[in-house]
Amino acid sequence: MERFHHPHSDDALEVLKDAQVVAVVGISPDPERPSYYVSERLISKGKHRVYFINPKYAGQEILGINVLPSLSDVPEKIDIVNVFRNPAHIEPILEEAIKIGARCVWLQPGCENHEIIERYKDKIKIVWNACIGVEAGYL
Repeated sequence: MERFHHPHSDDALEVLKDAQVVAVVGISPDPERPSYYVSERLISKGKHRVYFINPKYAGQEILGINVLPSLSDVPEKIDIVNVFRNPAHIEPILEEAIKIGARCVWLQPGCENHEIIERYKDKIKIVWNACIGVEAGYL
């Protein structure tokens, strides 16, 4: 018998299991923000190398990780671009993720823009119906 029942029929958990490098776009230093506490949970699992992206906080440390200004500043290949941004701002993130050869863009709940997802779904894998923090609990 399985220890956990995974509630999603998609492959969100598989994407996370196979990933080594996660870049969090839209990190905030505010512990009340989902980008902070979800990233904290992901880091606590110790299974991924995590990079933080936010030009507003570039050069600062959040959760002990130096914040970078853009995805192209990450020094290794990114498996998952984990996005905490307003849906109106995700298209340039998808474009940059494709440009740098990221494997997947994971849009956190509330970040989905279905028109943009439809436009880019054949160019890069997009996960948009699951929270990476919840999925990390199954690892």
